[in-house]
Amino acid sequence: MKHVEYFHPAMRFLHWLMVAAILTMLFIGIAMVASVSSLHSLLVAIHKPLGVMILVLVVVRLWLRFATVTPALPASLPAWQRGVAHLSHWILYLMMLAQPLIGWAMLSAAGYPVTLGAGIVLPPVVPVNNDWYALLRPLHTWFALALFATVMLHLAAALLHAFVLRDGVFRSMTGMRKP
Repeated sequence: MKHVEYFHPAMRFLHWLMVAAILTMLFIGIAMVASVSSLHSLLVAIHKPLGVMILVLVVVRLWLRFATVTPALPASLPAWQRGVAHLSHWILYLMMLAQPLIGWAMLSAAGYPVTLGAGIVLPPVVPVNNDWYALLRPLHTWFALALFATVMLHLAAALLHAFVLRDGVFRSMTGMRKP
């Protein structure tokens, strides 16, 4: 297999775009839950299409992940840490896929359409059902909290690699050349 030092430029672009989108989405979600003001409608109007965008981007990113060569983790990392790193990435992918799908299903169960603007309305993914909604609503919240915690752990690991270990892992996703 070909050895590369950096992730493909499209992977790096999607990574940082998704960082911005997911953090924005998490903060919008918090503001939506905490807000009873006139901003709530605006936040919902942003939240739905942003969730669909994240879903599409993660599918594209997964395709790129399998279609491109990725840098190897440093040999200096113990095998268990390499295993945890790989597992944590797959957990992030799973959560990034699941969270918008749970939100879409929750809205479908409540009978609310997922609108993307310009008259684009996505079809429901589950039938209208109060029992489903009662299950999916808290699940969407718990997944959001778990995703936020996982993103924070990912950030902590990235900063560890960037500033303590200085082993090239962080640089592989930023595209920065060695000093």
